[in-house]
Amino acid sequence: MPEQKKTTQKRTTSKSKTGGNKGGGPKKNFNFYWIYAIIGVVLIGLNLFQFSGGEKKVSWNKFVDSMIKTGEVERLLVVTTGNDSRVEIFIKGQALQQEKYKAVRENGIGAMGSQGPHFYLKIGTIDQFNSDLNRVYENLPEDKQVRPDYETRSNWAGELIGWLLPIALIIGFWVFIMRRMTGGSGGPGGQIFNIGKSKATLFDKAKNVNISFDDVAGLEEAKAEIEEIVEFLKNPKRYTELGAKIPKGALLVGPPGTGKTLIAKAVAGEAQVPFFSLSGSDFVEMFVGVGASRVRDLFKQAKEKAPAIVFIDEIDAIGRARGKSMAQGGNDERENTLNQLLTEMDGFGTNSGVILLAATNRAEVLDRALLRPGRFDRQIHVDLPDLKERIEIFKVHVKPLKIDDSVDLTFLGKQTPGFSGADIANICNESALIAARKKKKKIVQQDFIDAVDRVIGGLEKKNKIITKEEKKTIAYHEAGHAAVSWLTRYASPLVKVTIVPRGRSLGAAWYLPEERQITTKEQMLDEMCAALGGRAAEEITFGKVSTGALSDLEKITKQAYAMVSVYGLNDEIGNISFYDSSGQNEYSFQKPYSEKTAEKIDQEVKKMVDEAYKRTKKILEDNQDHLKELAELLLEKEVIFKDDLEKIFGKRAYEDESRSEELLKANMKEEDQADIARAKQEQSKSPDQKLAETENKEKKEETAANGKGESEDAKSSKKDEEEITSEEKNSIN
Repeated sequence: MPEQKKTTQKRTTSKSKTGGNKGGGPKKNFNFYWIYAIIGVVLIGLNLFQFSGGEKKVSWNKFVDSMIKTGEVERLLVVTTGNDSRVEIFIKGQALQQEKYKAVRENGIGAMGSQGPHFYLKIGTIDQFNSDLNRVYENLPEDKQVRPDYETRSNWAGELIGWLLPIALIIGFWVFIMRRMTGGSGGPGGQIFNIGKSKATLFDKAKNVNISFDDVAGLEEAKAEIEEIVEFLKNPKRYTELGAKIPKGALLVGPPGTGKTLIAKAVAGEAQVPFFSLSGSDFVEMFVGVGASRVRDLFKQAKEKAPAIVFIDEIDAIGRARGKSMAQGGNDERENTLNQLLTEMDGFGTNSGVILLAATNRAEVLDRALLRPGRFDRQIHVDLPDLKERIEIFKVHVKPLKIDDSVDLTFLGKQTPGFSGADIANICNESALIAARKKKKKIVQQDFIDAVDRVIGGLEKKNKIITKEEKKTIAYHEAGHAAVSWLTRYASPLVKVTIVPRGRSLGAAWYLPEERQITTKEQMLDEMCAALGGRAAEEITFGKVSTGALSDLEKITKQAYAMVSVYGLNDEIGNISFYDSSGQNEYSFQKPYSEKTAEKIDQEVKKMVDEAYKRTKKILEDNQDHLKELAELLLEKEVIFKDDLEKIFGKRAYEDESRSEELLKANMKEEDQADIARAKQEQSKSPDQKLAETENKEKKEETAANGKGESEDAKSSKKDEEEITSEEKNSIN
């Protein structure tokens, strides 16, 4: 019984919502705009037809030959209406009874059929018509000559429209504006021109999003947290039964290109719930109050479609800390938008089914009120991928590509430290473009390596004109970088050196930086020496320096200031850091230290750079012969690799197992390690060995297939024998 009662109540409620109409849908109100449309059509019709009867249009030749010359015309009336002129033709009563006038006679309305006008003739000017008519009358007798009458009519319907239409347009526009300004269209989006309407793109079951969590490689921790949110929306009872509350909001934080927006797209594809997506800048408008209105409209739509997910990309556009602008009151609109967002997020009921996702690469500038629990309960950090994750990302992006079997994704993962997911996607695309440019059927390993060089350094400029002296300076500069990095312990291992211009650089040295979680003072000093190696080589060799070390000097200056004022790696300044992790003092003109301390920092930075430069010069002076040999080889080949440096300097003294190798072995499964070892073994084999192995494999497969066929024949014959035996037994019995 209680169950029946519940059902009855539900039905009653649904009926009251629909308004009680039989169709069950919302009751439709009559739209008065249809009346205005009908009146307009009638007026236009009056203007066009001017109450015309059943007259029929006739040509000049037919008018002359069939009517004038036969003497069947009773009257001609030249009518002028505005700039338009026409001749109305009246046929005699007796002639009208003829068969050729039957259509005109029957089409007339009332007496119009007999009295006329029966035909009309369009004319240009009245004078021209009279002249042409007189020319026709020259060869006709007097009884057949009909002189025209003249009449001027006013187009009252056109004049009425000319008066009423502007007034109607003005009134209509005024009514439209008033309705919009008073919210006549309903809801928060009822402002003028719908400027307060949310611009969010809705993804639901009707819009299939093809991206899933399988397309998001790496980012396991981020995916786990996001998957929990999706699971809650799919199966909320599992959590609510235990008294759990799902986080109301999750903030994705990380550098550009790491996959924050991609994770959000995967959520839209996996959740199978309405997904509202928009950018933080979509709230910003030139009109006051529009941002807050759009926030209200967005959350209103989301609550109507709950359970739903709202995703705001680049939320720092509206979520910056309040009260930090130098011009007080100049940024009130953004603050109003933020205030409304805070209110809407805090106004959710428990487990309302609306979850807010946001993404930013500048979490430090966000307002603290936005980050508190109850609004953004979770901050999900999406960092740059490590070696293992880069290999997985490569696997995802090479799926649509036609790659050769020789492509080693592990090697490519090692060659791209510090690359984001977007960078790796770009490399895969560039490799395909390079292979297509070379008219290859498949993408080989070298295409990927060229793509990495293309992304890092830019396109090769082989046609750039460089003098011999400039080329020699560039060669010694790059040789200096290579030599110092090879001879210092903690400098990044060298991959290759080139003096072929790329992008804005005239030469480049490619290094493979170690992926460190922490960096020591000694490691940073070695990196500074490697960066100063180019300028030091120029000074030692030529006795003068050039402007080619601009990027190197910029790098080491920033690094030195960071060591002194941020990391506390200077003995004189001590263990003090002036770094502001909150980002709240971004717009402050005051330094967090005194002028005396600023001078001290400058002195220590210069001292650090000078010491590193002296050490770099000492290293190169001790190995000047090797430096010269390396530079000459570089001038000859233009591109040299690690093997060439080993021949000149010998094996690197500090060459040991890299940290990346160690991490790869630790993180990878045994099967993956076996695959990598197998791939390396395959690469080391000669083409003859590979061919012999292929032939042996084919022979084995052939033999196995034949054996299988024989065994199946044996099985079938045995089965037949058993069947015969059983039949014999049955017959005996």
